[in-house]
Amino acid sequence: MVMRKLKKQENIDEAEQILDIVKNSLDDGKAEDITVIDLEGKSSIAAYMVVASGNSNRHVASLAENLQLKLKENGFQSVAEGEEKADWVLIDAYEVIVHIFRPEVREFYSLEKMWSAAKRN
Repeated sequence: MVMRKLKKQENIDEAEQILDIVKNSLDDGKAEDITVIDLEGKSSIAAYMVVASGNSNRHVASLAENLQLKLKENGFQSVAEGEEKADWVLIDAYEVIVHIFRPEVREFYSLEKMWSAAKRN
């Protein structure tokens, strides 16, 4: 039981570290409307989801590339999808899921609305 609690605390600490890197990287890259969604009680896929916007395809791609570089520099792995088109780039940093959209694509999918409506267990 003690081992299980310790493991959970380590995951929380790691999630917080990743979240800080994500927020700082997106802020440094001038991402717009950065939103953090706490997934505790909503999903077991990750601890947090971050949604942000870039003002063009090039900006979205740049934000995603720089974020992945910062994660790697700090010893965290990530996997990305959508970089070629860069309307919507998903970065899975395991404890933190990041969605970077162009504003009109973000509005269409409304992830924040969907996840805020999710039931808490």
